[in-house]
Amino acid sequence: MLILYNFAIRLYYLYILTGSLLNRKARLWIQGRKGLLNRINREVQSGNPLIWFHCSSLGEFEQGRPVMEAMKTMNPETRILLTFYSPSGYEVRKKYQCADFVYYLPLDTKRNASQFIRIVRPSAAYFVKYDFWYHYINQLHYAKIPVFLISAIFRKSQIFFKRYGTWYRSVLGKFTHIYIQDEQSLELLSNIGLSNISVAGDTRFDRVLSISGNVQQVKNLDLFRRNSFIIVAGSTWPEDDKYLLGHINLNLEGIKYILVPHEIHDAHISWLERNISRKVTRFSEMNENNASETEVLIVDAVGYLSSLYQYAGIAYIGGGFGKGIHNTLEAATFGIPVIFGPNYLKFREAKDLITEGAAFSIDGETSLLHVISDLLKDRDLLKRA
Repeated sequence: MLILYNFAIRLYYLYILTGSLLNRKARLWIQGRKGLLNRINREVQSGNPLIWFHCSSLGEFEQGRPVMEAMKTMNPETRILLTFYSPSGYEVRKKYQCADFVYYLPLDTKRNASQFIRIVRPSAAYFVKYDFWYHYINQLHYAKIPVFLISAIFRKSQIFFKRYGTWYRSVLGKFTHIYIQDEQSLELLSNIGLSNISVAGDTRFDRVLSISGNVQQVKNLDLFRRNSFIIVAGSTWPEDDKYLLGHINLNLEGIKYILVPHEIHDAHISWLERNISRKVTRFSEMNENNASETEVLIVDAVGYLSSLYQYAGIAYIGGGFGKGIHNTLEAATFGIPVIFGPNYLKFREAKDLITEGAAFSIDGETSLLHVISDLLKDRDLLKRA
């Protein structure tokens, strides 16, 4: 299995390298790792104790963030090194002030992992939710450096719980302790013989509660909103936007939209502008003169989504027609109902929100129109949700 794993890692690198010729995200992935270990060696010098946090992308960062900030508050002299696997996380949070160092994670080979651990010399390592990189975890275990998994959640369908998953289960056994989100994960891990586990919940709840309690006002948004009902569509992909356009173009009086694409590409934003029949303004171009007359605001900047939900009466969460929905809690913490696509079953909080009547799943344009229509017509239903 180790031979197959090493082969797969190198094959994946070649796949990304080839893709970088055409794909910007793949290009950032490759460029961000060029000479990376030499750079880390230059920048990370010996000093106060250093704790390493690894997040796959932006969602996992939001789960790790409350823990990093609590550690800094308790021990300000402790240095924090943060790594990301994906450009979606690194490019947005590479200047995160709580971390002393922020890098991409070098490719998971034995040599890279050994060199990285030798340079960084962390007092402890925290992996957030998942990203079970064998060589890094193994090198930490070999060096007797405590390594923890936080906000983890497991499903029966994962390879750890299959008959052929022995090698993958051995990776979990190398964690000093695993902090999981729910009792179902506890049962699954206990059944494969793990005892180094505790149910500690999901740190995203801490993060979104903190956001809603310290929300920042967004310039010109009060002028944009005025007396209108706002629907915020956050972290949307083209598939989401295709269905949202059906409602947007109904031109319902008193209803305004804020669209926040997951990835900001001028070509896609231009496509949205061409296909929306209402007054559209880009966030970067909105001002005191055009804010009130704008009916659809397209946010062409990053870092505003969590603050924009405070203006919403309903939130649509993107990603549910792809690999999975984005952060529903970020919107729900403001007390507004959330709507998302059908691919939400991997997300415990989404299922719980539906059970509580606070969220609604749709499978296309027709069901989206019905859900929004029901919420707008029945204000008691809207309030309960």
